[in-house]
Amino acid sequence: MSDDTKALVRSTALRLFRERGYAATTMRAIAQEAGVATGNAYYHFASKDHLVQELYLDVNREQTVAARAVLARGGDLATRLRGVLLAGVDAFEGYHAFGGEFITVAIRPGSAASPFSAESSESRQMSQAIFRELVDGATPAVPSVLRDELPELLWLAQLGVTLFWVYDSSPGQRRTRTLIEGIAPLIGRLVRLSRLPVLRGAADDVLALVRAVRA
Repeated sequence: MSDDTKALVRSTALRLFRERGYAATTMRAIAQEAGVATGNAYYHFASKDHLVQELYLDVNREQTVAARAVLARGGDLATRLRGVLLAGVDAFEGYHAFGGEFITVAIRPGSAASPFSAESSESRQMSQAIFRELVDGATPAVPSVLRDELPELLWLAQLGVTLFWVYDSSPGQRRTRTLIEGIAPLIGRLVRLSRLPVLRGAADDVLALVRAVRA
């Protein structure tokens, strides 16, 4: 019964997020809509921010299914990256009207809804795993010097694309799709060029910076 209640609170919250947005969806409103006591809702989810984690997981699962269909077709890094980024935009589509609210919550210091928070670890790992599959299966192979770090860098690039998408008011977020069509081949080209001695030093500097920031 407890698991059933948790699932009900979760599904109700995600529906209300889509219909009303983050700000208008209070824990009390979620509980009332689900037909449970407010304290019961808090028992399963410590705060509304923790329910945003469930939104992230839903979106990441949807992106993963669509992205794996793209990755199964093979291809070079640029083609695979384009497909994965577009799958992410498509998965978030139902929340676009309220995207700015979620960004405001996510960037708040200490927020459980931050993509970098401990609470976000499951969704973050799921998302980064897709980029790992993207890199590992690319043809031609990604240079070994970049192979370990590139999935995380591509995940960070996706966060940037998502931020652009949130504020993209063009019909169907056309400008975001144009951005993806442009940056995917650009990244693919830069990765190929990293094999050249003249750019190897720059690539090493980028990787060293990533490791320093992560430490």
